[in-house]
Amino acid sequence: MEAIEIIRCKGHPLVSARHPTTFEITTEEHLTEYGHCIIGVEAEKGARDLSEEFRHILSHDDATLTTVLACGAVMAEVRSQGSAALTLDHPTDLVWRKSRFTCGRTVGILSDTVAADLPQELVNCLRERDTMVVTMTVRRPG
Repeated sequence: MEAIEIIRCKGHPLVSARHPTTFEITTEEHLTEYGHCIIGVEAEKGARDLSEEFRHILSHDDATLTTVLACGAVMAEVRSQGSAALTLDHPTDLVWRKSRFTCGRTVGILSDTVAADLPQELVNCLRERDTMVVTMTVRRPG
């Protein structure tokens, strides 16, 4: 089983990408100097807007999530796990976490990459307010 979601968002001059355990994209338009995990604003979707098929597959403990972040010519790939504990009901945010913690914003747990791990070239592109394309592919056996 497999499903794909593609979400466009924008960078922001205040993107710092310094958070050591998460990264986030949001439909919100603003970002403050304290949003160390937020790497994209004005996203086309929040967690609750993901397709029913995508949400169904991701909400299993054996689901794997591959996320590709592309801004300009720079790309980063993030590998995460799905979980039966995901509710995917937040209206504005999508969060990837290194931990197993879940809430309505969480789309991936046990992520191998978070904000502080992103390539500096990607962060620089986002600081220019360039568009980022977030391609999420969820798979599960069977």
